[in-house]
Formats: sequence, C-alpha cells, structure tokens
Amino acid sequence: MILLDNSLLQLTEIFNEVAPYKVKQLYSWLVRGYDFDEMTDLSKEWRLKLADEHIACPVVLYRRFESKDGTQKFLYKLSDGNMVEGVLMQYKYGNTLCVSTQVGCRMGCKFCASTLQGLVRNLTAGEILGQVTAVNRFMGGDVKERQITNIVLMGSGEPLDNFDNTVKFLQLVNDKQGLNISMRNISLSTCGIPEKIIALADLNYQVNLTVSLHSPFQQKRCQIMPISERYPLTSVVEAAKYYFNKTGRRIIFEYVLIEGENDSEEDAKQLSKLTRGMSCHVNLINLNPVKERNLKPTTSDNAKQFAKKLGVSNTIRRQIGVDIEGACGQLRRRIMADESN
Repeated sequence: MILLDNSLLQLTEIFNEVAPYKVKQLYSWLVRGYDFDEMTDLSKEWRLKLADEHIACPVVLYRRFESKDGTQKFLYKLSDGNMVEGVLMQYKYGNTLCVSTQVGCRMGCKFCASTLQGLVRNLTAGEILGQVTAVNRFMGGDVKERQITNIVLMGSGEPLDNFDNTVKFLQLVNDKQGLNISMRNISLSTCGIPEKIIALADLNYQVNLTVSLHSPFQQKRCQIMPISERYPLTSVVEAAKYYFNKTGRRIIFEYVLIEGENDSEEDAKQLSKLTRGMSCHVNLINLNPVKERNLKPTTSDNAKQFAKKLGVSNTIRRQIGVDIEGACGQLRRRIMADESN
C-alpha cells in the first residue's frame, strides 16, 4: 500500500492497533518526503514491518536538469519502475511545481510528447502528492516552511481522465494536517472533458481551471486535439462557463501558437468572438518544439500581433526550460530511449 494515498484520519483507522500519536508521527514523516528508515522517533520494529508491507516514498527523484533561466526539470521514478516528469518554476511570489497525473496520455494532442506512447496507467493520489513532497524536501522545505507554494496539474497526462485520484490528491494536499496548500494556489489544466469539468465545479474546490483550447474552430481543433471529436468545442466552453458560475474562479484558456496551424488573423478574430463576454484570460504560448512532431512555433512578431487582435485579457507566456526539454513528456521519452539503448 502507498501510505501517501491516505489522510491522517484514514491511516489512524488502518493502524487502529497503534497509538494515535504514533500514527500522527508517521504521517508527519510521510508528508515531508521521508522513507521508513529515516523515521527516527518510530520503533525499529514497526519501521521494519511498515517497510515490509507498505510504501512511504512512491516517487523518487531520479534525474534533475537545470535550465539557463533557472527552471528545473525532474524525472521521477515510481515504485513499479515507470517514470514521470515535473517542472519547478521559481518566481518572485514563490515556487510553482508542475506535476503529472498519468504515465503517458491518451488525449493525442498533436504538439505533445506525453501522448506519443499512449497511456500507460493512472497515478494514484499518493503518487501525485509524492512529487510535491519529494521536491519540497529537495528544496529544503518541510510542512511549516514549504518551498512549494503553488501547484499546476499540467505535466504528463490529463488530470480529468484520472478524476478520482486527482480529486483525492486535491483533498490530501489541501489537508491542514498535511502540506495545507490552498486550493486557490492550485491550477488544473485540462484538454476539456465537459462532464468532469462540471463534476469538479460541483465540488466547489476553488481550483483555478485552465482549459487547453489551441483553436477556436471545431474542425481545426480536432486536427490539433483529436479528443475534440468526442468533446466538441461548444460543450467545452459551456462547461467552462458553468465552472465560473459555480466557483467564481476566472477561466484561463491556454493557446499554443503553432506556425501555419492556428496563428492567423482569422484565428485571432474567432478566438476573440468565442471568449467575448466571459470572465477569462488567454495564455498565449509559443510552441515548445517536439522533434518527433513536424511543428514550428510562430514568430515572436506574429505572436505579438495575434495578442493585439484579441478582445480579451491575454498574455504571451515567457518560454522557459526549452534547453532542458521543458515540454511534457520530452525528457521521459529521451531518457527511456537512452536507457533502452
């Protein structure tokens, strides 16, 4: 059993033969990212028993790369040997960690490396949380002095395709007995699964919803994001409106600018029309190239012109981590290929 899959209350019920204060000590170690042999205030006998039956650290920092701009990319190894990625972005207001929710992905987005090998499996809630505890510890943080202040569910995988584990992770990471990271400091990025967006809205968790749009035209969006054939653009936008009305949280639309694909004046005008009247913000992102995909980022000048034509709040996101393969799935794919050779 991955112990990080459980809250303190659940662990107390699981280890009901152990004094509650001992279970609380165990939980304190777990959310700080420590393994059983480091839990010095627990008896050696119990630690050996725990190690024989359970997993304390479901995520191990396997490789780390640092960009010239200060961005850090981590490759994590899971207890079954699978690997996922994460990116740490350091800003004046704090440290933001991008976490993965699946090994691989089945959404099929044209510009993404995560989906090249399809979906391997979902991560458990504890494996998603384990990415946060591992990096928080690596950065010298603990529960009271956290080094991770913000989280984005924007790494490998589609969070809403792993809905139950994603929701459980949100509960665990927000738990006052644990890392106690505010829901308002967490962003969830989705390709757009309308019924799951509505289900998340009904939980009223106050998480920032980020919807990957990438084209304001249904047919063109299907070419870039095949999942749009199953979930039409109109239903995704309506679900986003529902999310805002239910939670009061402004919607963020992500829009990767791809040369010759979705960066024309016509695209800008239609995007403006689609988002008009909504409480939203558009993040324009210059494509982070994936060598297996024959796609190019738009020019800097064209990105600026595109932004000017939009009638809604927008920013052109600064490119980071390009020199360390910052895009989702790139690093994992290369390391796996290197090791197999």
